[in-house]
Amino acid sequence: MTIVPDTKDWTWVLRRPCPECGFDTGSFPREDVPDLVLANAAEWDEVLAGPADEVRRRPSPQVWSPLEYACHVRDVFRIYDERLTLMRTQDDPLFANWDQDATAVAERYGEQDPARVRAELTEAARAIAADFASVHGDEWTRPGRRSDGASFTVETLARYFVHDPVHHLYDATGRRAV
Repeated sequence: MTIVPDTKDWTWVLRRPCPECGFDTGSFPREDVPDLVLANAAEWDEVLAGPADEVRRRPSPQVWSPLEYACHVRDVFRIYDERLTLMRTQDDPLFANWDQDATAVAERYGEQDPARVRAELTEAARAIAADFASVHGDEWTRPGRRSDGASFTVETLARYFVHDPVHHLYDATGRRAV
């Protein structure tokens, strides 16, 4: 699973709208991230309320089902909330590597209960939204690093992060952000 464009330069998502989903991470104040997260979670709630056979159906063998994308988004909310906490409590933390594809296999995303995933995704969204809502002043400039060397501030992490669930909603539904 990759988000286009496939490049080692992750900063493209901060400079221009995504060519696939249309989301523009620079088009809103950073303080809007909590509302964007909660709105996205509400849309996933609708997706996961559909018939279980449809929610579990992969459009092709190499493309995740809506349920698998929702499991990933739930885990993205959790992982990025952990990273945000590290950035707010440690000086320039190095984030543990997260192999999202290995997690999808190990956690058997496609076999999880859609109702449980709905509840967990909503809970994780509320948690990270609350944590971003409590960021103020100089905290927006606190640094952190991924294990691949990518360096973020809390603000760039927020903008980079919020693209992921929006993009995956597009992957699962075809609904563009624009």
